[in-house]
Amino acid sequence: MKLWHSVLKQIGQLTEKITNSLKLNSLKGFLSLFFVGITLSVTIAACSGGNTNNSANDSSAANPSASPVAANKQDVELTLVSFAVTKAAHEAIIPKFVDNWKKEHNQNVTFKQSYGGSGSQTRAVIDGLEADVVHLSLAGDTRKIEKAGLIQPGWEKKVPNNGIVSKTVAALVIRPGNPKAIKTWSDLTKDSVKLITADPKTSGIARWNFLALWNSVIKTGGDDTKATDFVTKVYKNVPILTKDAREASDTFLKQGQGDALINYENEILLAQQKSGKLNYVVPDVNISIDNPIAVVDKNVDKHGTREVAEGFVKYLFSPEAQQEFAKIGFRPVDETVAQTKEVADKYPKVKNLGTVADYGGWDAVDKKFFADGALFDKIQVKNNKK
Repeated sequence: MKLWHSVLKQIGQLTEKITNSLKLNSLKGFLSLFFVGITLSVTIAACSGGNTNNSANDSSAANPSASPVAANKQDVELTLVSFAVTKAAHEAIIPKFVDNWKKEHNQNVTFKQSYGGSGSQTRAVIDGLEADVVHLSLAGDTRKIEKAGLIQPGWEKKVPNNGIVSKTVAALVIRPGNPKAIKTWSDLTKDSVKLITADPKTSGIARWNFLALWNSVIKTGGDDTKATDFVTKVYKNVPILTKDAREASDTFLKQGQGDALINYENEILLAQQKSGKLNYVVPDVNISIDNPIAVVDKNVDKHGTREVAEGFVKYLFSPEAQQEFAKIGFRPVDETVAQTKEVADKYPKVKNLGTVADYGGWDAVDKKFFADGALFDKIQVKNNKK
């Protein structure tokens, strides 16, 4: 502002000087004043423009990640990155959210969707897949994205239910007539049994599967030594480790490999809807498989999509969305949905349900079981599979 007044003062003094020294009736005087006028106009425009640019630069300096706010856009695109078995639920939920958002905010929202193994999806986001929202198989994967600086700490406190938007338990699919007499976890150690499951190195469900097996020993009075011996015997009976839960289901159901499939209960129920009745058991000793949802803070701020992303995450906890999760086999986290007769009849109660918290949380579990050189790798080496 001081610069502006200084420039105007100098221009005024220059104009007065020239006016006094020149005769207006002379051509020379007229042209001199003409050029003074042009100089004045250009200078004023330059000063005005410079002032605007400085203001914009100040704003950028204060918030270098700022971008156009989605609220000012007619069309908004969100990128959802999720683990494989949620695809059917999200494809049913997204159109409902889009309609509701359009009615309430007069904005058109479109989605890019990516599905795959939870571990693979996590690495993709960290490596540059610009997800606005991540729905992953386990909180440990979400924390990896947090540690990479993409999600702000405390993300689980910003939404209901500590961020857990879907949940299920582990189940065993068996062949018609159950020729190998598989009824519970211990039956998977039989020499004649071949088990199909996913790879804990690439799949979140596979880590839950491993933890379900481990939990079955610990919850019935066993110690780490007994649990290690048990899971070693089980994985010796695994002919192939698939990359994710969906591929595991296809290997067992479509390719006919294996005598039993360990998978999410919801994945089994979904497969049953598509291919008819399946024979499966939900062991009484089980693990609560909890799947978190989170907004990827760095990306939504870059894209200007925070409002819509947070709105979508909030909508996933609504009874309307939870009903869609329940339809494809997830146990709803919304109690009003969970207590309906339809849902209660669909999901058998589990008598002895463990949680990842029982084993110190995902940081401790990953370090003990799944880090390079940890217990799972040692089991694979012992079984001559690595």
